[in-house]
Amino acid sequence: MKKAFITGITGQDGSYLAEFLLDKGYEVHGLIRRSSTFNTDRIDHLYRDFHDPDARLFLHYGDLSVSGQIMDLLSAINPDEIYHLGAQSHVRVSFDMPEYTCDITGLGTLRLLESIRKTGIKAKFYQASSSEMFGAAPPPQNEKTPFQPRSPYAAAKVFAYHIVRNYRDAYGIFAVNGILFNHESPRRGETFVTRKITRAATQIKLGLKDKLYLGNLEAQRDWGFAGDFVEAMWLMLQADKPDDFAICTGETHSVREFAEKVFSKLGLDYARHVAIDPRYFRPTEVDVLLGDASKARKVLNWRPKVTFDQLVDMMIAADLELAKKEKTLLDAGFPCNNTERIG
Repeated sequence: MKKAFITGITGQDGSYLAEFLLDKGYEVHGLIRRSSTFNTDRIDHLYRDFHDPDARLFLHYGDLSVSGQIMDLLSAINPDEIYHLGAQSHVRVSFDMPEYTCDITGLGTLRLLESIRKTGIKAKFYQASSSEMFGAAPPPQNEKTPFQPRSPYAAAKVFAYHIVRNYRDAYGIFAVNGILFNHESPRRGETFVTRKITRAATQIKLGLKDKLYLGNLEAQRDWGFAGDFVEAMWLMLQADKPDDFAICTGETHSVREFAEKVFSKLGLDYARHVAIDPRYFRPTEVDVLLGDASKARKVLNWRPKVTFDQLVDMMIAADLELAKKEKTLLDAGFPCNNTERIG
């Protein structure tokens, strides 16, 4: 039985990846941060009590800022594959917390690679790189496109990308970069723009709120389905030699188009409910991200399966069910807080 170690297992990608690997018969270990409240909603359906002899998912407390603890965990688990998805991954927040973002998103990768080097384990290493690294580079973007990062998050990811390549060349570690373009799902965090739109639109449909506040409506992104993208992560570590790959759909849509489509599918007038709040603009914007996954198609035989329209329908359906539950509680006299807590 192969063993995998996943950082960021409680996130969107981590949950889909854990499902994927468990279905393939892996034993899966995940790194989670200690909190006074559980943050495991996305993987609760996968978890069995560790006393169960059939349990194959195990969670370990830890933090990407503590190198000694990471080293001890990797030495004890001795995984065959490491999927490094953990990060401070919100681009707008990285402007508010640049030092923390660079420490966790950038140096967290270095700490993992150093742990592999120092322990001598033979694990293959996947680094979750990001299309945000391309920044101002003109589209279409692929593995040969020079990086022009436009945020602390993107700059930290560029460091992580290059340190992966350096450890691959210097120490012979099987380490790869998956340059993933935007990938969404019903499990996307509610502060990310696609989920923010589907969440608010379904609440507006049921009368739970009236307005959705957004930032730059003209930003264009290459949006795919997270469940498709985790398969590409796995395929990279099954290859004969380590390499870096851009993973994307090859089509782009604006935030405005995404919002208009969601509201239209719900029978709502987009113009009546969407307003602009300057607080959601980034100090430096990324205008267009449009990927070219030719290399992944040729080498990995990977292609996205879920279309843009199917992705939108999937997210609307999930959030409409959530909004219905909220309305039921509200009608029963239980308060429902639909306001944003942080601007």
